[in-house]
Amino acid sequence: MRNPKLRFRKDGTFKILQLTDVHGICKKTPDTSRLIEGVLDQEKPDLVVITGDQIKGYGLSYLHGDKHKKVEQAIDNYTEPIDRRGIPFAVTFGNHDPQVGYSTAEQMKMYEVFDSCIIPDEELSYGPGTFSLPIYGSESEEPAVNLYMIDSGGSAPEGGYQSVETEKIDWYRAVREKLHEKWGRYVPSMVFQHIPVHEIYNLFDEVDKKHPDAVKTYRIHKGQFFKLKDEFVHDDVKLYEPASISDVNTGEFDALTEKGEVFAMYFGHDHQNNFVGNYKGVDMGYGPSCGFNEYGNGVERGCRIIELNEKDIRKYRTYVVTYRQLFGKKVIKPFQKSFYDKIPTSVDAGVVAGSKLLACLAVIIVSLCLPIPPLVKALLCAGGIAGIAFVIARL
Repeated sequence: MRNPKLRFRKDGTFKILQLTDVHGICKKTPDTSRLIEGVLDQEKPDLVVITGDQIKGYGLSYLHGDKHKKVEQAIDNYTEPIDRRGIPFAVTFGNHDPQVGYSTAEQMKMYEVFDSCIIPDEELSYGPGTFSLPIYGSESEEPAVNLYMIDSGGSAPEGGYQSVETEKIDWYRAVREKLHEKWGRYVPSMVFQHIPVHEIYNLFDEVDKKHPDAVKTYRIHKGQFFKLKDEFVHDDVKLYEPASISDVNTGEFDALTEKGEVFAMYFGHDHQNNFVGNYKGVDMGYGPSCGFNEYGNGVERGCRIIELNEKDIRKYRTYVVTYRQLFGKKVIKPFQKSFYDKIPTSVDAGVVAGSKLLACLAVIIVSLCLPIPPLVKALLCAGGIAGIAFVIARL
């Protein structure tokens, strides 16, 4: 679908479905497929934005056999239901997609075989996964809103995540001004990308580690604990895991807020988070992961819906549709879900958990080897086993 002219419906509405963190392999994950099909059928969106980590690039299944065919099949598993319904979809990438061994340009060619895949105008494109997508009014030849899909990068060589390059930020500024020159105004805009901007931490309060909602953070926020500000907490919406950002802030958010046209940014990456907050007039929020083939928030995995109204673009409605809402608590693959619900949320969290497990295991081994009374030996072994069980329960 090259350079489509997307429009608001005749009633002045436009519905976007954010699909993120599928972590797909060539074999279908039944609960992921069920969730995607169910949300598409219920919501009937006008556009699907796919915001990264579609591919489980580090998956062991890609290490043997015809990898190219396997990647194509993994992509087909979650795009075919969208394409079959004739719904346009736009793609950007996450940090795990390139790990499969194919560049984002090579992967983009695999998406473009689908009739519904949006191939953006070269004039409004920086490269694979980074482009501008205008959506026109129901009866207008001018865009009512503009979407920026931004590839936020992969893993950094020194650890952590890459930052959005300054060249890419300069590209955004150039497109913004080009649209301003063409239409005589700054077009209200939304941004979709995988990794959050640094400024998302302005939605949090730093708290003591004993606070019931405290979430431990790592790298540039190492040793700190945060919670979502009370004004953004409601129902089951809170900070479930640390916002994993790059180590270096290259000024993306500052650029996006220079002219005031960007009113919302939505991310993936941190699978369990599903909140929305506002900082400096910009909504920042998450789509929860929809993939059951990696860690997530149980049956609260889902997709974010954004309903725009061309009469007042900035006053939009957004909500999350979860697996639980559609199908209840019973899943097709309960063991798979239980396993992935327990694994660490990041490499940093995994290192901490692993060191604790090794320490407990060392206590058991040493106690078995030491010439100590049987009762003391039994107590030390029991303590080590209890420690391992506690760490696993907290994963």
